[in-house]
Parts: sequence; C-alpha cells; structure tokens
Amino acid sequence: MITALQVVISIILSLFILLQHRASGLSATFGGSGAIAIQRRGAERFIFVASIWLSVAFFGLTILEWYVKF
Repeated sequence: MITALQVVISIILSLFILLQHRASGLSATFGGSGAIAIQRRGAERFIFVASIWLSVAFFGLTILEWYVKF
C-alpha cells in the first residue's frame, strides 16, 4: 500500500518538476546569472507549492515504510 502510494506521488512529482518554468538559461549553470527575485502567480505558484508538499509526503512515506519494516 505504501509503495503504491509512493509510486503515484513520484510520478506526479516528476510531472510537476518538469512543468516548472525555468527563468534562467544555460548561463545560470555556470554562475552567469545574478540574484533575481521571481514572483510566482496562479498555476505556476500552485505547481511550485504542490511540488514541495509532494516531496515532503514522498520523504515522509519513505521514512514510514522504513519504520514499518523494522
């Protein structure tokens, strides 16, 4: 049961991470971008917050599964 829930959360989390808009290009990889504050609104903010909560839920389920096995 826990493993199936982890699979579902991991698929949704992967989709949400892939849907997030990356505001910087390849130059940011090598340190070419300055500190820019990005304001997220609407669907972009929902995807951002949901990906945080899904990652917390995935980590929590992993700890719970580890605890239940022992």
